[in-house]
Amino acid sequence: MVSYAWGQEELYDQKTYNTLQIQNADAPKIDGKLEEPVWDLVEWSGNFIERTPDENSLPSQPTAFKILYDQKFLYVAIKAYDSIPEQIEQRMSRRDGFEGDFVEVVFASIGDKRTAYSFTTTAAGVKGDEFITFGDGDESWNPIWYTASSIEDDGYMVESKIPFSQLKFGDNPEQSWGLQVNRRIFREDEVSVWDRVPLDVGAPIAEIGTLKGLKNIIPQKQLEIQPFVVAQNDRYPREEGNPFKTGNDQITKFGLDAKIGVTNDLTLDLTINPDFGQVEADPGAIALDGFQIFFREQRPFFIENNNIFDYGFADGNDNLFYSRRIGRSPQGFVSRPAGAYVNTPNNTTILGAAKFSGKTKDGLSIGIINALTAEMSAEIRTEDERSSQVVEPLTNYSVVRLQQDLNERQSFVGLMLTGTNRQLPETLNYLHKSAYSYGVDFAHSWDDFSKYLVGTFVGSTVNGTPEAITRTQRSIVHLFQRSDASHVEVDTTLTRLSGTGGRLEFGKQGGSAWTYQMGTRWRSPGLETNDIGFLRQADDIRQYNRLNYRTLRAKDWYRNINLNFSQFTAFDFEGNFNRIQFDTRTSINFKNFWSVSSGLFYKPRIFTNTHLRGGPRWRFNRETGGYLFFESDSRKRFRFGGGYIRSVATENQFSFLRYQVGFSYQPTDRLNLELEVEYNERPSQTQYLTAFNFNENDNYLLADINNNQLSTVMRLNYSITPNMSLQFYGEPFITSVDYKRFNTVNNPIAKSLDDRISYLSDAQVNFENNRYLVDFNQDQTVDLSFQNPDFTYFQFRSNLVFRWEYIPGSELFLVWNRGISNYGSLAPSLGDAYFDQLSGENVNNTFLIKATYRFIR
Repeated sequence: MVSYAWGQEELYDQKTYNTLQIQNADAPKIDGKLEEPVWDLVEWSGNFIERTPDENSLPSQPTAFKILYDQKFLYVAIKAYDSIPEQIEQRMSRRDGFEGDFVEVVFASIGDKRTAYSFTTTAAGVKGDEFITFGDGDESWNPIWYTASSIEDDGYMVESKIPFSQLKFGDNPEQSWGLQVNRRIFREDEVSVWDRVPLDVGAPIAEIGTLKGLKNIIPQKQLEIQPFVVAQNDRYPREEGNPFKTGNDQITKFGLDAKIGVTNDLTLDLTINPDFGQVEADPGAIALDGFQIFFREQRPFFIENNNIFDYGFADGNDNLFYSRRIGRSPQGFVSRPAGAYVNTPNNTTILGAAKFSGKTKDGLSIGIINALTAEMSAEIRTEDERSSQVVEPLTNYSVVRLQQDLNERQSFVGLMLTGTNRQLPETLNYLHKSAYSYGVDFAHSWDDFSKYLVGTFVGSTVNGTPEAITRTQRSIVHLFQRSDASHVEVDTTLTRLSGTGGRLEFGKQGGSAWTYQMGTRWRSPGLETNDIGFLRQADDIRQYNRLNYRTLRAKDWYRNINLNFSQFTAFDFEGNFNRIQFDTRTSINFKNFWSVSSGLFYKPRIFTNTHLRGGPRWRFNRETGGYLFFESDSRKRFRFGGGYIRSVATENQFSFLRYQVGFSYQPTDRLNLELEVEYNERPSQTQYLTAFNFNENDNYLLADINNNQLSTVMRLNYSITPNMSLQFYGEPFITSVDYKRFNTVNNPIAKSLDDRISYLSDAQVNFENNRYLVDFNQDQTVDLSFQNPDFTYFQFRSNLVFRWEYIPGSELFLVWNRGISNYGSLAPSLGDAYFDQLSGENVNNTFLIKATYRFIR
């Protein structure tokens, strides 16, 4: 048993810890006991200071640590003293769950003042690891390391072994690294740290303490090879006579992942014929505005180190690299003969991908990705013949990212290049033959990283047949065909389209409780990055300002408060003033550990170029709204929360209402249950339906709709051991859209809604055989006919995953995926449709076994 005296000396920065090398002694056994004599080679260090909620106060419990090393490993021992050991929270979770009490050690071995490696161990022995950039952790980083914990009479002990091969560092004879040790006491929601880093600091990694004494350690090249095998069985409703729907398919798949250290700084990741069958399904979603839906990346190969390739340049999710494009659903259309059966693949096969990434000791960050996806064909069968049509061409995707640190790591300049090249058959000449984008960015910080100036500039070029480029010009991202736009027009002879975009921002991110940002962002009409990136809408210029305040110490009734005030305006490249918006947001964490967040927003001017899908600019009425959410004490085994968002436009043109409730219950340390229910209402009097020509004039048909959505997210996590778990995820999602009164556009930018539209009378609209027949001038001739647009869409996706990491880095998965997806006619209520569809028979089931084994040198 160790003993440790603690006091108030050395409370403040910056501390130094001197480690020693193990030479004539046996290395410690990683069991959380610290019984080996080798630990006596070094002294305990402690004197932690509280970081939250009461910065610069003495923590409620002391903490101490030791660090040793040999030629291959770092060894860390942390003693988390506790005067009430029976209240140590030992919650089990999967890796990176960060549940209950835990300790964390951080090594900033690269020395760039921005990045570090974090290794966390909970009191229950669950490991977590993150690659930290400017204080933000990337949990996708999963190195090989070893850890164990044990509960003792005066607290708990953690013992860890971290291979040097998992860290990047230079080749100096004597190393000096950044070092931080953190501890969380769950019952107090208290975080204490070894080396004080002020909450208002701009770059936390630059302020942590120092680890010295690392002598003659050799940077080690990482070599890991991980083959895998997958056995999969798909079961689905059998379709009589359809040769592709026999009700049962079997697939066996082999592949390989590898991680090769080219140098200690740079790593080559390879994947051949990858499989992501164990990955959680995408959430349910459907869009009525015509824009694409962004889904987060969940595939391990693309998640790991994705911060290197992140190149956001405008609002929201706009990025030069969106990895979900690789392996996307086929984009081609199938010409289906009468009576034929068609089998179209759901996703494009990734033949292989390589990723070369890292950061050199001279401050050069390098990231290169190259991926090749297969040509995909749809099979077509009739009674007399078999044929196929290519629906996705053989495609190569490439990304290059470079970033060089300057000015003692307070500045950088960077470059981003992307390329998409397709081998297009004649039948797919409506796709781009090639697409390229580039980006140049910089950042400069001063006053200890508290103030900064950043700039991001991007450009793009897409090439293809006139049909392909015309299709791009007319897509909802660009809409060059807008009838009232003088700065753009469709050119059907073009074989190339180019554009630019970017961001320029100045701000203060530390140094006091107040911070701010101000800047501008733009995307020219011809900017197009959707072949390998993500771009929601081009032809947009925005100016924005944000002011933020956060408390740095707890008071009598609160632990912390955050306030935010923001404003932005939007224009298009013709100079039209399209939007102005004001927001205020508040979040408060109370002394009883409950929290509340609220906000108000006001949009006095809303114009859009996209609502009429190529028609003239459209005006929405001004909108006012707000939200209020709360969460109960997060320390409790039963936690709950909820809230709502409500906004309304004048003249009741549209409104939005969302209710959200959820709870989390942990009846035991190993079992956690979560449920979240969300209900949305989006009524509108002017939902776009279609464009039509009447009396040689273009016009637009809109409708009054009720659009309601209900979704439920269910999760169950049962941790058998820190390396063995059972997880369930399920989400029933349903939406109904009921179109009612139809109307046409008079003056799309009129201030009053009554001047903007005219409703069709009952005499103008007939409904026969599930179709609407419109006679605009009531001359007994049908001028417009369309199918009943009402619908209900139901989707249920779930997966049940048993995961066993039987040795570090090697895993066994048993997976059951279940899915239902149906469009149907409008149901009497969401509840009726919800339960009818959930109990339906149109269910797809996938069962798979996946085994991996990681060979490590």
